Amino acid sequence: MLQNFIISLEIMGKGMLGIFVVIGLLTLAVSIMGRLSHREEGKQEERD
Repeated sequence: MLQNFIISLEIMGKGMLGIFVVIGLLTLAVSIMGRLSHREEGKQEERD
């Protein structure tokens, strides 16, 4: 019985780690897109 509980904790830990990795990647992607769009806005203002 205890062995099953330990296995379930390992599976849960891997799932939680996966969730945090995905959240981190999404945060990084949004940050990069924000910086790129900010640079493009600056270039458009210089042209106008």
